[in-house]
Amino acid sequence: MIEAARRAIIRHGIDGVQLSHVAEEAGLTSGAVLYHYPDLDELLVEAQHAGMERFYEQRVRRLGTLTDPVEKLVVTIRSGLPTGPLDPDVRLLNELGGAAGRTRVYGVLLTSLYDRQVSMYQAILDTGAALGVFRLSGDSLSVARNLVALEDAYGYRITARHPVIGPAEAAELILSYARVATGNDLDC
Repeated sequence: MIEAARRAIIRHGIDGVQLSHVAEEAGLTSGAVLYHYPDLDELLVEAQHAGMERFYEQRVRRLGTLTDPVEKLVVTIRSGLPTGPLDPDVRLLNELGGAAGRTRVYGVLLTSLYDRQVSMYQAILDTGAALGVFRLSGDSLSVARNLVALEDAYGYRITARHPVIGPAEAAELILSYARVATGNDLDC
């Protein structure tokens, strides 16, 4: 049901999605959807949250398998970008971003994701600095915020089908900033 809601949001937009759209995507009747989710808004919030998992929870799990701060930073940067213009998770986040100013709960979800991503980057940067692997050009919080902002900006460019900024180009652009900010070549 959550996956059907995600598809419906992508297809119809967060403001245009209706119960019938979710039911159609799920191959169910509207009544069947309401049986499981009496409140459509609750289902839509759960669908948005599920779409955000990739950009924090899955990344944190992946980072838990790595020990080298350089590798962690490079993997984190590359995993935060869309796979291409049709990446459903990023398209879902774009919908959420568009509605965040109008719907408080969506704003809270996006702010929470941003804050968690910043803390994820900040932990990597602080660890690298403590180990002497990184020589940060500024405080770790500012560098982390800039990395997340670059992810978001380039992610949007990819989904907007910018003619010269794809996932590989975006990753390299973010890495070029990270090299300056960490004083490390980030070769791994």
